[in-house]
Amino acid sequence: MAKPQKQVAPRRMQPTRQNKPLKQRRAEARAEQQRRRAFAGRLGWGGRFGGRSAVEDAGSVYTGPSTQVGGIYPYLLGAGLPPRGVPVGRDVLTGELVCIDPSGWTGRLTTNPGVWVMSQPGAGKSALVKRVCLVYSAYGYMVCVPGDVKGEYSTMVRELGGSVVSIGDGAGRLNPLDSGPLKGQLESLPGPERTALLDVLNGRRMETLGALLSTKPGLGRAPSEIERSALNSAVQLAADATPGADPIIPDVIAVLRQAPEALRHKLAADGDTYKDLTRSVIAGLDNLCSGPLKGLFDGRTTVPLDLDSPAVSVDISGLRARGNDVISAGLIATWAYAYSSIDSARSIGLMERRLVLPMDEMWRALRSGPGLVDAMDAISRLNRTTDDVTIYVTHSLLDAEALPTEEDRTKARGLMDRCDTWVIGASSAEELQRVTGKRALTEQERMMITSWSSATSTGLDTDQIHPGRGKYLIKIGTRPGIAAMTELTATERRLYHTDHNTAMQGDQRR
Repeated sequence: MAKPQKQVAPRRMQPTRQNKPLKQRRAEARAEQQRRRAFAGRLGWGGRFGGRSAVEDAGSVYTGPSTQVGGIYPYLLGAGLPPRGVPVGRDVLTGELVCIDPSGWTGRLTTNPGVWVMSQPGAGKSALVKRVCLVYSAYGYMVCVPGDVKGEYSTMVRELGGSVVSIGDGAGRLNPLDSGPLKGQLESLPGPERTALLDVLNGRRMETLGALLSTKPGLGRAPSEIERSALNSAVQLAADATPGADPIIPDVIAVLRQAPEALRHKLAADGDTYKDLTRSVIAGLDNLCSGPLKGLFDGRTTVPLDLDSPAVSVDISGLRARGNDVISAGLIATWAYAYSSIDSARSIGLMERRLVLPMDEMWRALRSGPGLVDAMDAISRLNRTTDDVTIYVTHSLLDAEALPTEEDRTKARGLMDRCDTWVIGASSAEELQRVTGKRALTEQERMMITSWSSATSTGLDTDQIHPGRGKYLIKIGTRPGIAAMTELTATERRLYHTDHNTAMQGDQRR
């Protein structure tokens, strides 16, 4: 028989003795009571009128469509962009304020301050661009419109207290060889600095002349190597012959025809050989001073740019009656003159302000030839350094395919790639397929933009406006797009309107 084991009772755990002083324990007890009176427990407060629940309610789950649930709790989504910069309008989905700030986003949300704006005609591209210019002007930026084809920025620039320079139809001339703010500054510089600045100035003059000669009114092609060498020497000789003043194109023509020894030595040609080498470039320069371009580039600049004003604009709307070829030449000349003047002023410390550069009517600029595309390409590569907000405005990505050579088309595509911020308005489904190759658009985003471009009337109702007027999708890199709708104030409608139909209809958006 096994011996039964003795049952042992479990030991009672003796309560641990608190070593805290009595006063401290009482203070902690009072603090705990205060905490319980201030904060309810998981089941609520006890006592009379306390509302304590003996059983915790697991809660009920309800589902519903966003159109209904949004009315109960409208704060389902937060703001997609920081509320700083230029107010675009309300988010069409959440009602949040949407702002665009290309300069402030650089280094945070984007890598550069370039903006690509595109939509169908009449959808309000220009109104958005002008609002950006107006607000950034209040931030201290200088609005610079180097080639206003339709004269639509002149009113706004004047209202800002800026300077408007008009070119064409007897309104004024523009000297492509003008030194801008460097005039009168070169003589005061030391020898080495003066020589270096003269080299830069002559290089800009050559770029402008070469771009003008590439247009149809000029040579219709880029100057050859020998022609560029002859032009370079002729411009320097013309500048030396007019100390204290800028040479003009007739001065360069005179030097080429006189055939000085220094020029003949540079080309290693005399007699008929020299004439054969310079005949075409002389004819091209003559074309810039006669025919449809007569009175535009054959004299000194009548009204220089006022770089101390808050805004500047070069109005070339007077050239529209002379045809697209003349407008192209005017764009190249005014672009080179305006930006070279600003760049020169910065190089000698006369200007430190940042710029807002709206490139409206970009399809004309791209079709004007390689000269302006090269200028745009150079500016877009430097805008991160200078923090200039450059805005490219166009109707279609096909505008970049209008250039004659693949090299120029590649440069135009590079402009798009260097713009981290895209603003897309009403566009066709075919156009959005091309955009998807540059910026990833979701199916919902494409459907939304396409709905803005759908016709809403039969054409018999004259009160109808463009269905996408004032609606934009803002895409930053690969982030989801944010759709916003702009409504203009009475002052903006007065300053911004660009078509007579809008003014007659008195609509609220542009």
